[in-house]
Amino acid sequence: MRQLILVLAVFTGVAASFAQTTRTATHLVPTGKGWAVSVPMDHAEFAPDIVKTGNGILYHGGPVMHGSPVHAYFIWYGNWTNGPKTSDHEDTVNLIHTLFGPTHGMGGSSYFKITTTYGDATGNASGNLDELASVTNSYSRGKQLTDADVQVVVLHAISSGLPKDGNAIYFVLTSSDVAETSGFCTRYCGWHNHVNLEGTDIKYAFVGNPDRCPSACEAQSQSPNGDSGADGMVSIMSHEAVETVIDPDLNA
Repeated sequence: MRQLILVLAVFTGVAASFAQTTRTATHLVPTGKGWAVSVPMDHAEFAPDIVKTGNGILYHGGPVMHGSPVHAYFIWYGNWTNGPKTSDHEDTVNLIHTLFGPTHGMGGSSYFKITTTYGDATGNASGNLDELASVTNSYSRGKQLTDADVQVVVLHAISSGLPKDGNAIYFVLTSSDVAETSGFCTRYCGWHNHVNLEGTDIKYAFVGNPDRCPSACEAQSQSPNGDSGADGMVSIMSHEAVETVIDPDLNA
């Protein structure tokens, strides 16, 4: 799902009430954009049940990602060498590669092991994640991306050399001069979705550089790494990675 804009946190009471509603209103299904849509009660894809191998969370019948590890691929879109913001730089790239790397990264951490508490009828998520490869894309779809453009960027990266991997999350990471016109900075900070590519279920996520809108998508401006843009991206990417692993097709 797309991560909620941080300023909404002030409405804690309202959010708690809404969260309870979405848990019990069984006619709502996720979109991957941070909100749900209503479907008929007899919708064919909706079959709520208690996940047999999980912790009692209401399960909707779709798959989770079981890979150990789940793979991550990065598509660095825009200018990540000397872009308009300080964080549009190789330092940010290196910090994020470290987070998703094989040692001391997010995969296998206590945070990501939260995903092991949820599963489908065949087993639970492993809690392991590892980046395998990355590519760059110098504005092939311009600086105003639609949701469809993001999908095209992913499919082009696969056709140009990244593996076609059903056990993976492809992250489209945009520099601060790139807009996502469906609501980046106003309705969300990141999101995830999936597409069928020649029989392979491709999972992907969009995460923009939050230095484009720090008041909306950065939890704090002071950074322990001296790079608040990287810190904000790490937070959003971690969120989207967790949600993609436990709900890759928006039906689990």
